[in-house]
Amino acid sequence: MNAVETEAVLGLWQALSRRDWDAVKTFLSADCLYVDMPVPALAARGPDDIVKRLKMGLAPLAGYENHDGVLVSNGADVLYEHSETWTFETGEQGLLRFVTVHKVVDGKITVWKDYWDMNSLVAFAPPNHFENLASGDVSWVFDASGLV
Repeated sequence: MNAVETEAVLGLWQALSRRDWDAVKTFLSADCLYVDMPVPALAARGPDDIVKRLKMGLAPLAGYENHDGVLVSNGADVLYEHSETWTFETGEQGLLRFVTVHKVVDGKITVWKDYWDMNSLVAFAPPNHFENLASGDVSWVFDASGLV
């Protein structure tokens, strides 16, 4: 695996685990596409909109931590199996398991696709989590259904 791809992917996830939104942006290309694969119609494109999208789900959490896993690459395509612990202000906590597919070009992530089970989140998240998402800023929405 090329060190450039490794640094970009692991750097992104370390910044995200710290919820260092400015640092997250530095790993993304200007036209990066971010897609939560359970809901591709609610994708985001570009660093600013991707961070808006991420903040909706992660900023309100009392705690958020990414746990490293398997990282494999065939050049620009990098697969990262990892998990995240989410802790809500009301005390609910759970572990979400992910496989993330990244495309890294010239040291920047150009595609970020998260594969995970929405039912896992529904099983431990408080009901108001989804209500808050429904009433938040959705100026970032990019429908990637035809692209993925």
